[in-house]
Amino acid sequence: MNDKFTRIVMKEQDPIARGRNFEEVPYGYTGDEAKAEASRCLKCKKPLCVDGCPVNVKIPEFIGLIADGDFAAAARKIKETNALPAICGRVCPQEEQCEKLCIIGKKGEPVAIGNLERFAADWEREKGVVELPEKKASTGKKVAVVGSGPAGLTCAGELIQNGFDVTIFEALHEAGGVLVYGIPEFRLPKQIVKKEIKYLESLGVEIIKNFVVGRTATVDDLFNEEKFDAVFVGSGAGLPSFMKIPGENSIGVYSANEYLTRSNLMKAYVDNPSTPRMKGKRVITVGGGNVAMDSARTALRLGADKSMIVYRRSETEMPARKAEIHHAHEEGIEFNLLCNPIEIIANDKGVVIGVKCVRMELGEPDDRGRRSPKVISGSEFVIDCDVVVIAIGNNPNPLIPETTSGLKISEKRGTIVADEIDGRTSKKFVYAGGDIVTGAATVILAMGAGRVAAKSIMQDLTDNGQ
Repeated sequence: MNDKFTRIVMKEQDPIARGRNFEEVPYGYTGDEAKAEASRCLKCKKPLCVDGCPVNVKIPEFIGLIADGDFAAAARKIKETNALPAICGRVCPQEEQCEKLCIIGKKGEPVAIGNLERFAADWEREKGVVELPEKKASTGKKVAVVGSGPAGLTCAGELIQNGFDVTIFEALHEAGGVLVYGIPEFRLPKQIVKKEIKYLESLGVEIIKNFVVGRTATVDDLFNEEKFDAVFVGSGAGLPSFMKIPGENSIGVYSANEYLTRSNLMKAYVDNPSTPRMKGKRVITVGGGNVAMDSARTALRLGADKSMIVYRRSETEMPARKAEIHHAHEEGIEFNLLCNPIEIIANDKGVVIGVKCVRMELGEPDDRGRRSPKVISGSEFVIDCDVVVIAIGNNPNPLIPETTSGLKISEKRGTIVADEIDGRTSKKFVYAGGDIVTGAATVILAMGAGRVAAKSIMQDLTDNGQ
């Protein structure tokens, strides 16, 4: 019998061994481990954990089914509100959402909701018992979804089950958006993403790849020529930010987008890759978020002798998940905290040989409550390196905003202005959600936005009787 206040620890690969392979780090629960962890749930009458989930998964219900050993029913229960449970169980920040509100967490460790969600989804897939839900009768309405990331996939899943014809338009050659190009294999295996997408296709969702909305056809074209009744824009935030410091155009400097896309989607990590490798012996990643951790850990697996993080605040202020920071430490990533690059140094051939940094100290909190870093005068120093990865955030690509008439765009961030409550934009029958609205955020928040927009689309197309 396990301690009610201590969670079952999920077994993982040895840190030294996993630092040189791209296999998934955690192994997942066994059936017995899942049942033991599920038995810790108090089955609260007013489950706050559900309120903390952006897609309102029926958490106590699915956990109760796991505790009873009915794993297939648990997976089906999750899918009532979440079409991508195997993905969410791996990459969602449960510690800041559902698990943060777990009552048992007040006296001990919260129930491992994310681990249990992953278990149920994996068990269903591995046993081959995935069941398709009943679809409602066709409404005769057509909806275009721009982008096959978490927002678009969730919106499509909701609509297809409610009788709408759904076509997803994806700019790249693989569906999945950030799930396939941004998150490394060791955190989210591509095969799992493919299976989740295949599930949506089996429901009837059509996915058209290599179709750049704004170039191949505009949003207005989708209405006027393709006769769609509504369009959901979930194109994400794929435009990288740079520091605008001297030397940033040197050979060997990458945005995290390019670096991770080359590794994840273009498979630069395999033997004899078709895309040029970004291998370096001494790799610096600038930033402190999940993308920075992904980049630094990828560099290690690509063969770096030393992979280093450079971050201008302390570890306490790092926005990355605690688990990702912990894994990076375990794997030997070097953390250079309270320092910031001011110049990238290159040799006479324009190739990176180092980064000049300054030491920082933390001052007063900024408008988000995080202490603002200040430069310590005369503290310049150089870190030798041959690859630099800039992972300081992303912005929405301006292509769709610039080619869509009547669509209101925020002046400061270039994001599409959409109502958080319903996903409606300034253009009739155009909806938006995810990073294209909020800027770079989490997978589950994008999914929540896709679900909200789907409800509005269903309401508007039905009420207006187009």
